[in-house]
Amino acid sequence: MRHREVCLLIGRDGEVLWSDASDSAVSLPDSRARWEAVWRLREELEEIAHSHPLGPLGFSPEDETTMEALLLALGQPVRFSVVAPEGTLVREYGQDRLRAEEPAWTAELRARSGMATA
Repeated sequence: MRHREVCLLIGRDGEVLWSDASDSAVSLPDSRARWEAVWRLREELEEIAHSHPLGPLGFSPEDETTMEALLLALGQPVRFSVVAPEGTLVREYGQDRLRAEEPAWTAELRARSGMATA
């Protein structure tokens, strides 16, 4: 399988509420469908996760501006995660941390992104 960035919208108890994917291993362009899903699912939405199948384990400048726009639009806190080959980085309340134990949905995200398990 080829590498590509994938986005998951995660709800309570780690349920995958919605997903989409890019044709690129290094970018996940904004999409109207994704913004509409975020808005439609905003009451259930707890986390927005995406993959960096080739790395890095960090948020890109584009990720930063997108996260800022999402927080402003939603008017409520949401957790962001980026999943890379070497692990998962989480941003919650403006603080970044490595996720020691990865939830079940990270396996799906890695598989759909063409990554091996961490």
